[in-house]
Amino acid sequence: MPAGYSAVNTIKEQLPAALVFTLTLLLGHIALAGEAPTTREASAPALRDQLLDRVKKDQQARKAVIEWTANNEHVSENGVLDEDSLPPEDKLKHDGLWGEVARIDAENTLWLKEVVNERGWPTYSEVGVDAGDAAWLMLQHADKDPEFQRQCLDLIKSLPKQEVSQQNLAALTDRVLIAEGKNQVYGTQFVVRDGEWVPLRLDDAENVDVRRAEVGLPPLAEYKEVLEAVMRGEIEID
Repeated sequence: MPAGYSAVNTIKEQLPAALVFTLTLLLGHIALAGEAPTTREASAPALRDQLLDRVKKDQQARKAVIEWTANNEHVSENGVLDEDSLPPEDKLKHDGLWGEVARIDAENTLWLKEVVNERGWPTYSEVGVDAGDAAWLMLQHADKDPEFQRQCLDLIKSLPKQEVSQQNLAALTDRVLIAEGKNQVYGTQFVVRDGEWVPLRLDDAENVDVRRAEVGLPPLAEYKEVLEAVMRGEIEID
């Protein structure tokens, strides 16, 4: 297992004949060990506290899903849950856990949208690195509002590079492109097909690791290994 990953987050959406998961490596942002950004003093401490509180609930809900999945007898060696084989009581639990994730995502999306419309995107200078990454993570989970995700992507791209994580920007770029029916660039969005994790539509797949390296992301094969390990419960989630 690749060393240097401290926590992982995964999300799910229903697609025809597929389950989509986004792997988010959280070490302040998507990063390998030793690449965590330095902490900055926030100029908007109240907003910082709100962001951290909301993302904590986001992560707790997803941790509950991952832990339950990892301990279920219907999960495969590569961390894929066979939902069709679940008994009724497990299906009820499964749907309930994901329902809580959806509820929290909806609340966070509405709140974040108000924040962005009132004051723009929360930068590292304003809220600190950890809270800035929290805002990005909630945006990643705002899939019910793809227009808002696109709006924020355009805002974030216009900011100085030191105000946002370039790894986070890459993941958001992929997410928005997929939602718009286009190919992703960095291979951060995965789907389960025939019991295997594979990247969703990917542009110029042969050179994806070159593009990933340019923004500080690990190779795609390594990324997949971590995703599988998370879903087997082998990596601790903060």
